[in-house]
Amino acid sequence: MFTGIIQAVGEIAAMETQGGDLRLRVLSRKLDLSDVQLGDSIATSGVCLTVTGLPGDGYWADVSIESLNLTTLGDRKPGDPVNLEKSLTPTSRLGGHIVSGHVDGVGTVVSVAREGRSWRYVMAAPPELARYIAHKGSITVDGTSLTVNLVNGAEFDLNIIPQTFEETVFSEYREGTRINLEVDVIARYLERLLQGDSAAQGTGLSMDTLRASGFIHD
Repeated sequence: MFTGIIQAVGEIAAMETQGGDLRLRVLSRKLDLSDVQLGDSIATSGVCLTVTGLPGDGYWADVSIESLNLTTLGDRKPGDPVNLEKSLTPTSRLGGHIVSGHVDGVGTVVSVAREGRSWRYVMAAPPELARYIAHKGSITVDGTSLTVNLVNGAEFDLNIIPQTFEETVFSEYREGTRINLEVDVIARYLERLLQGDSAAQGTGLSMDTLRASGFIHD
């Protein structure tokens, strides 16, 4: 588990294709890896990866075909920056929100505009994720825990303060940039719970289910 508070910006150093999978080497830069062991997890631009090698200046990790298909890691190339966060420990501060590192989908940057000392980003989520994004709710963008300022259909607005802009890869975003999105895990579990017995049939959440559960009164 992670908090979505980025600890450092690393760099893709090498990408080795192996039987359809990818072996990835990341330079950790200022991220302290002295307490990291083989098998530990590091969120790499929001993707939870298992450390398979510790060469001294970073780490190696294997990226499965599943992760390549569902995230932007396959789009990256050596030299690209990535957000880094080590996994939670029992004494960690939960400064952001609960983040699993399991990317739900890939969105895109719609626009970037300067607002005072901050920046306003408009992002577009895949349509199937739109229902999990709420005004003033939490969302994870490339591993960064953020608060949603405005929702308009599948698009949502974010206000990025100078600290976040300077200490993450947000400064690299341009219109059309693809981004890893992870919605709030509580929203996903809530939807599943509201389905009740129908969840076992895979029928999904419907108005009839909400009405039967007392959430809608005609």
